[in-house]
This record gives sequence, C-alpha cells and structure tokens, in this order.
Amino acid sequence: MELLLHTCCGPCATYSTEHLAALGYSPTMYYYNPNIHPFKEWERRREALQIFAEQKKFPLMVEEEYGLSEFLQQTVFHEQERCGICYRMRLEQTARKAKELGFNCFGTTLLISPYQNRELICQIGEELAAQHQLTFCDQDLRPGFRRSQQLARELGLYRQGYCGCIFSERDRYYKPKQQRSV
Repeated sequence: MELLLHTCCGPCATYSTEHLAALGYSPTMYYYNPNIHPFKEWERRREALQIFAEQKKFPLMVEEEYGLSEFLQQTVFHEQERCGICYRMRLEQTARKAKELGFNCFGTTLLISPYQNRELICQIGEELAAQHQLTFCDQDLRPGFRRSQQLARELGLYRQGYCGCIFSERDRYYKPKQQRSV
C-alpha cells in the first residue's frame, strides 16, 4: 500500500520505514516541519533525511518553505497546547499532500517517539483521515525507538536532542528555580 509518511528526521525514519516496508507499505517520506528552530537545525535534519533516503533508496519529498512564522503565529499564547497544534499542522499538510498526490494512506514517524503523545497524534490523524477520505496509518512504532537510534549511529546520521521547537529547546536547558514559600 502506498503511504505518504510525514517524516520529522533521519533517525526516526530508519526503523519506521524498515518496519512499515516489512508490513507491506511502500513509504514515500515527506519532510514538512515548520516547528523546527533554528533554521540551521531544520537544515541539518533535512540533510540527514536526504542522506538516509539516498542510502536506502526511499522516495523523499521536501517542503522547502521554512514555515516557522506560521508555527509561531499558531502557538504564541497557546504554549500549553503547542504539541497538539504542531501535530495538527504537520499532519494536516501531510493529509492534504497525500490527497493531492493520490495516496490513500498517510502516517507519521512521530509515532516512534516515546516522548510524543501517541493518543493525541492518532486522534488527530484519524480526524484528518476522515476529513480527507484517507486512511491514517497508526502503527505503534515505539518498540523500535532504540533500534532507530542504533541504525542512525550506524549510518552516521545527525541525531538531535530535542523535538525541534523553540519551546522544547528552551525546556532542555532552562530550569527555573523553585520559589520558596516564606
């Protein structure tokens, strides 16, 4: 089955494409990630994914537009809901692209991460699938998370330490001091 696979980065694509191909899917990877900040990080992730696609001969489509402004406009003043907004942005674009290109099915490599909200991703994916008359591939890829890291190391792919958004990068380093009650 032809599958348009939203792909966040090379490391997450390693096991995801391997596993989905073994299940009979024919994944075409789709790089659309307006959340990633800064631009150089967005480029590094895109380049790692391009290297992986070339090495493994998987088709790859890249949205070259760096959509950070749209991501920030949608998430400012909604920081607590930012992940859901981000999932919806990326999956909505993937569903639209899948419909436009004649795919019947779409999915996302976000489903490999134990750090992402699988239930929310699947809920949004199913809503968008119904809206666009598509099928959402909700395979639980999390059991392959460690393997994806191992494969990325073996392939020499750039591996990042945060989801990509400016808020996640901040939370990685900034730990506010707890206020003491007097």
